Amino acid sequence: MSAILEVEHLSATIDGQLVVEDVTFSVPATGVTAVLGRNGVGKTSTMKAIMGLIGRSGRVEFAGERIDREDTHKIVRRGIGYVPEDREVFAGLTVAENLRLAARDATPRRELVDQLFPDLVRRSGQKAGTLSGGQQQMLSLARALLNTNRLLLVDEPTKGLAPKIVTEVAEALEEAARTVPILLVEQNLPVIERLAGDVVVIDAGTVVHTGDARTLLDDDEAVHRLLGVHADTATTAPGGTQ
Repeated sequence: MSAILEVEHLSATIDGQLVVEDVTFSVPATGVTAVLGRNGVGKTSTMKAIMGLIGRSGRVEFAGERIDREDTHKIVRRGIGYVPEDREVFAGLTVAENLRLAARDATPRRELVDQLFPDLVRRSGQKAGTLSGGQQQMLSLARALLNTNRLLLVDEPTKGLAPKIVTEVAEALEEAARTVPILLVEQNLPVIERLAGDVVVIDAGTVVHTGDARTLLDDDEAVHRLLGVHADTATTAPGGTQ
């Protein structure tokens, strides 16, 4: 299967500290590819490096063209949507205003967004800063899905959410993945089991495993060795700020 994204020997720094050392992997042009790993190993930093949000070196190729020398706004214009770990909604603006600011297409996909997130429709006039954590996550996802992207980078979308909201987020991502490939950082193994076709495991800033998601999750010894949890007992893998 052809790849939409190729990452080769990617390294990245934050305030002079090396946070991604030598990351190489590819993302197929369809489905969900999950990025897994223990807390603090560089998963979020890898996503930020791909988007040009932190200093990086190495090769990042999107749809056959290099983007590792481009600024973030140019990467976004190529059709890469990014949902950050901490949602980063505009707290002082309403839901409708957040979505209006995010729209870059001439005809935003409002029908899809309204279908996936009916609660946001009901709260269109509410300030984003007054939404619950789950509602803010829905808004963050909606902003990315509003545009016709060729790839979505989604970072820890279920982090800190109640089980019911986790299910709703997973359903939204599952629907989105029907039309756009997704690179997903996630710590909830049942969500990975539901969504992912492929996995990339990062440890200490470098890739230590790639392969089929189901094959990994069915191997409890490998899950414990790579992630520090047992697949048959843990509902979430270790996570947090990276």
